[in-house]
Amino acid sequence: QVQLVESGGGLVQAGGSLRLSCVASGRTFNSYAMGWFRQAPGKEREFVAAISGSGRSTSVADSVKGRFTISRDNAKNTVYLQMNSLKPEDTAVYYCAARFGGIMSIETMYDYWGQGTQVTVSS
Repeated sequence: QVQLVESGGGLVQAGGSLRLSCVASGRTFNSYAMGWFRQAPGKEREFVAAISGSGRSTSVADSVKGRFTISRDNAKNTVYLQMNSLKPEDTAVYYCAARFGGIMSIETMYDYWGQGTQVTVSS
């Protein structure tokens, strides 16, 4: 069982930056690929970024490519999402997720989820 706790969300003006963190419980964190997803009001949850257990492979959605960066620190059981040049359309609840195995962009392939953290970008 893996428990995930996100933090770092908040209110920011357009063009600003935020860094989200997700801390995982357990002793085999580097065996899990980690993903970030987001859900805006009235919309389905969508893939944002994912990183392999080793951190050597990443995948980023086209909508955030060049602005968002995913990284992880396996010594701290933590995955990060650095968000720069934020836009109002980035407003959403951001969820951290974990899966045993390789990176995937499909949410149903993830086994564990955090509770989410709200990101609001004002224009």
